[in-house]
Amino acid sequence: MSDLKRYIAERKKRDKPFAQGYDEGYEQFKVGVMLRQAREAAGLTQEELARRLKTKKTAISRIENHAEDIKLSTLERVASALGKRLEIRIA
Repeated sequence: MSDLKRYIAERKKRDKPFAQGYDEGYEQFKVGVMLRQAREAAGLTQEELARRLKTKKTAISRIENHAEDIKLSTLERVASALGKRLEIRIA
């Protein structure tokens, strides 16, 4: 385990607000990363995806870097523009 992972694990044990905020932030970060990876796998730039969605490159950047409170309808539109389908699971 890296020093960073060890620090995070220890801090989460002793600091409940940190643990909750960290987990929520990580999930939001993960959504943005998954969207970026899907876009790159489709061989598209942010600009090209923005054109397909009839929006601006800055909107795509904001979605990929700050995916908090993203609407399901937006996720569906992005998936469709990438030639994918959206799947949601509760685990």
